Amino acid sequence: MLTTQVQPSKTTSAGVELAELTVKARTGMGGYSREKFPHWATVSGQCDTRETVLKRDGDDVRTDDQCRPTSGTWHSPYDGGTWTKASDVDIDHTVPLGQAWESGAASWTTDHRKEFANDLTHPQLRAVTDNVNQAKGDKAPDEWRPPLKTDWCAYATDWITVKHFYQLTVTTQEKAALTDMLNYC
Repeated sequence: MLTTQVQPSKTTSAGVELAELTVKARTGMGGYSREKFPHWATVSGQCDTRETVLKRDGDDVRTDDQCRPTSGTWHSPYDGGTWTKASDVDIDHTVPLGQAWESGAASWTTDHRKEFANDLTHPQLRAVTDNVNQAKGDKAPDEWRPPLKTDWCAYATDWITVKHFYQLTVTTQEKAALTDMLNYC
């Protein structure tokens, strides 16, 4: 199970990275489609990114010969839900694809958008309750926050880390929401 433990130094780092982000109005969704972010790329053998995250974030995950989870337990950090069927779990892009599009990814190459959509190195992908992820959609932290306040610190820290690494912009409202969420660290 993936659990983000936020250390004081990481919180300080998130504050520094947040201050370094460029504040700019969103450019809008013109030209956006999920297909412009090739996602669930093959990672290893039969396993794609989604299946890899399900194995990483779950407990006692067993898979078939196609790498599809056949059993396991997943704990959603957003709402505290516990699931035993992979079909009840979505893989959330911490910074949603549409949000990335509006804050700089529209100018990226397809390969760069593919890297972003399948990033297993940075805290960009999390296994979460499906309907909670669907409620989030492409919303930024000023429009949506995890239902559990206990996840706000980790969520904000992860959001900032991803935005900083990919040099994506934030809006004034988004930055204020992230600052507020860091107060829960």
